[in-house]
Amino acid sequence: MASIKAKKEIAETFKTTVKEDVHLPNEPFTETEMLEQWLKYAQRMEDKGFRIIASLLTINDPTLDGTTIIHELPNESSKIDFEKERPELLGYLRGKLHNHDIQIQVKVNETLVVKKAFTNEEKYNRLVEINPNLALLKKMFDLDI
Repeated sequence: MASIKAKKEIAETFKTTVKEDVHLPNEPFTETEMLEQWLKYAQRMEDKGFRIIASLLTINDPTLDGTTIIHELPNESSKIDFEKERPELLGYLRGKLHNHDIQIQVKVNETLVVKKAFTNEEKYNRLVEINPNLALLKKMFDLDI
């Protein structure tokens, strides 16, 4: 019996735990950069034919709180559908934004009003919200909406 205990102690002594010290990137990013990648992912889903996910991603603009992305959805069933896609979206955003600290928090807001841009002016204003440099280009080249 003592020999088995001794063997276990020897085995424990020689057991080495190799723990890799992996440093995943965590570069800072802006809300605009996050939103740009978010919308690119939504467009990718639309192109692949996953219209429900694309719709859930574009139902409103997510907000950024540090490295946590807060996305509001109108009901629990849309949250369930979104949760299925969350791991892939998270991997995409972490890779594109070079930050592995990113988290996505989903909130259900039953009173959420969906804002859709229908006219050219509404579409332009929406794009300016995403990228304010468009207003500068419009002014610089004297473009019409």
